[in-house]
Amino acid sequence: MRHRVRRGRAALGAIVAGATMVVLAGCGSPPWAQGGGQAAPSTTPSAAVVPVPAPVPNDLSSGSTERQVTAGAIAATVNYWSTLAMDRWTPTALKPVSISMATTVTPDDGQKVYLQRATMTAVPGNETQSFAPLAPQTDQGNPPGYLVLSPYSYSQTFNVGEVPADATYVTLQFTYEFLLQTTPTSSEFAKQTASDSITVAIARSAATPAG
Repeated sequence: MRHRVRRGRAALGAIVAGATMVVLAGCGSPPWAQGGGQAAPSTTPSAAVVPVPAPVPNDLSSGSTERQVTAGAIAATVNYWSTLAMDRWTPTALKPVSISMATTVTPDDGQKVYLQRATMTAVPGNETQSFAPLAPQTDQGNPPGYLVLSPYSYSQTFNVGEVPADATYVTLQFTYEFLLQTTPTSSEFAKQTASDSITVAIARSAATPAG
């Protein structure tokens, strides 16, 4: 009888131990929580994007610029420059722009070329808008005009007045009206017109807020 009791206790101990192992195994993470899960998205805020202003074009950034314009048989070489430094082209400053011009004609049969009228119109603007143009400035010669056939040339200075404080550049639109002799001895002329434009940056002064 004693042997049977011991065997019964031993068997009961084995059952209890087995039950304990099952309970311990059941304490682990469930299969759906192990591996294969998606990582939580990062909540780190991205850096704020600061817009970079577009660069302002400036045809006089090197001090001067040269252009070739044509009007029928007339070819004109025009130089533009300013005696005012670019960092002083502020909205309120009086901003001079000078031009010089000489022409050739093809075919060259000995007829002369005259500049009857030169007109400059300044149009201020910025990255988002254009402002009202300033009053046009005109230089007109006595008939038939200024002789501009090389080696003779024409020179003039126009002035750009005050522009809006928000302007970051000004476009200078030029119109040149020429008279070309029909023959070297003729008193009759053919009229030809050429157009050109340059853009000059407006400088920001300490008292001028950025646009």
